Amino acid sequence: MPDSLTPAAAGPAVLDADAARALVASYAKPSPMAVAKDIGRIDRHLRRYIEMSPFCCVATADADGRQDVTPRGDPPGSFKVFGEHTVAIPDRPGNNRLDTLKNLLVNSQIGLVFLLPGMDETARVNGIGRLSVDAALLESMAVEGRAPKCAIVVEVREAYLHCAKAFRRSKLWDPATQIDRRSLPSLAGMIRDQVGLSEEAARQAEDRIEKAYRETLWAPTN
Repeated sequence: MPDSLTPAAAGPAVLDADAARALVASYAKPSPMAVAKDIGRIDRHLRRYIEMSPFCCVATADADGRQDVTPRGDPPGSFKVFGEHTVAIPDRPGNNRLDTLKNLLVNSQIGLVFLLPGMDETARVNGIGRLSVDAALLESMAVEGRAPKCAIVVEVREAYLHCAKAFRRSKLWDPATQIDRRSLPSLAGMIRDQVGLSEEAARQAEDRIEKAYRETLWAPTN
């Protein structure tokens, strides 16, 4: 087996392609239920879960396959379900990197994982993502009178409920596992160290971030 290991720079050794294929082939076959649970559509259970969810993670990739995963949070009811094969999520104000939107321009594949606070099972949806500025849709997503600039409409290709093992292992919802926020620097403080900001620039960034949290959760300042 050592011949099949390729050392990673300053990290653990990794398998070469043949060894990796052999490893994957060594896993047990999925149970019939694990295969069958992908129903490829939004049924009443998935619909209720998505419509109750306040949080999802969105995975996209660019034309070269470089991937991005971004969190999206909204009041319950903001994620919309239209029939069995269409889901829509609002695009709220952010940092204007637009990683998700730019990726969808060149690669329409998208994956969503919806979460419900306190529930260990998740809902997974994969499909084709497109951008929409449909006025009725955006108005239905308005919060505090502010509609998103656009929405991501997903044509559902895969849809299923995911078991609770990851959340049981991580104890994500257990208050006893919550960290003391003071154990890490502020966001601006960490970015200061990463990009070499001065103390004054970091302080100004901190002020801008806190102002954005207070005033522009639902609409950009420009």
